[in-house]
Amino acid sequence: MTEEKIGIKKWVLAFQHLLAMFGATVLVPAITGLNPAVALLSAGVGTLIFHLLTKGMVPVFLGSSFAFIPVILAVKDRFGDLAYAQGGIMIAGLLYVILASLVKIYGIDKIKSFFPPIVTGPMIVVIGLNLSPVAIGMASSNWLIAGVVLITLVSISVYTKGFIKLLPILISILVGYVLSMALGVINTTELIAELREASMFRVPGMTLPKFDWTAILLIAPIVLVVFMEHIGDITTNGSVVEKDFFSEPGLHRTLLGDGVATLFAGLIGGPANTTYGENTGVLAVTKVYDPSILRAAAIITIFLSFMGHFEVILGSLPDPVKGGISIVLFGMIASVGMRTMIEAKLDFSDSKNLLIAALILVIGIGTEAAGGIAITEGIQLEGLSLAAIVGIVSNKLLNR
Repeated sequence: MTEEKIGIKKWVLAFQHLLAMFGATVLVPAITGLNPAVALLSAGVGTLIFHLLTKGMVPVFLGSSFAFIPVILAVKDRFGDLAYAQGGIMIAGLLYVILASLVKIYGIDKIKSFFPPIVTGPMIVVIGLNLSPVAIGMASSNWLIAGVVLITLVSISVYTKGFIKLLPILISILVGYVLSMALGVINTTELIAELREASMFRVPGMTLPKFDWTAILLIAPIVLVVFMEHIGDITTNGSVVEKDFFSEPGLHRTLLGDGVATLFAGLIGGPANTTYGENTGVLAVTKVYDPSILRAAAIITIFLSFMGHFEVILGSLPDPVKGGISIVLFGMIASVGMRTMIEAKLDFSDSKNLLIAALILVIGIGTEAAGGIAITEGIQLEGLSLAAIVGIVSNKLLNR
């Protein structure tokens, strides 16, 4: 059933896509401190922007990117103001647009030569490992709740089938939330009072960005990682739908869609957007590939972002619930980095590969722990930024 009008079924299928992306999309602002309602708004509008720029051909939903979590937290710790993270996210979106232009001009192979698996794999590992203290810190506030959430997430991911298998984060959040209420971690009296005071319908609390070179240098290099992630997601999506989206509408258009959506997210106070594998999973299960269903899901998401009661519930999510989920998610980010290197069949008996990986890992993790390296009085390079520069340069020099 493809590219056809399916009436009320369209909205039911759209709601499935909303459920698939919901848990992960709201978890990013919950961890970083960004507004969850604004995250939903930017995801919904960003998805519509993506479809507009890709001729409405690609059945993709954009949600909050996990790759940006560590750098958003680093900016938050350094400046105490997430508006500076917004500025960095906008510049990251602009770099996406520039990459889209370069792909259009020079072709994908030329651009990919700067980001081979020996560079992107260790960089992804650095992202996951730098996040691990955050996960343990949140989980340690109540190990019982975090443990139950962790076990629930792992059990659903491993032992279930069909559509339920696509919702481990959402179901784990619900289980953890109910347990938190039962144990008194969530004050139900205060929660009910807040729900009564909240408006049924209100405009999400959007904020304007601020710009600082240190914040920009912290956040912008993430684009080097999510660029390769984007290629993988579009490849997978095309394989499921059995269409070559690299040729039509073209990789430059899908990159442009991600970039402009991320620019918009940074402008209003949401996390950077990225294509979501969960929604590709829904496509594979339902066998319904109509892109208009994804646009319908975006419209529902925008509507939910304006629900005041919804924002109160999202804001009350306890740290141990987020911690239990984050232990798996952040560990999986590092694991994806290792998988990237394994699938590329990199030869680590080659000293060049060993040196490049070693430099990225030690510099990425070590300088992050040390608080970065000052370039000037007002500009500082942190772990991932420096690791990205060293990785790209060392790869070009050693593998000329």
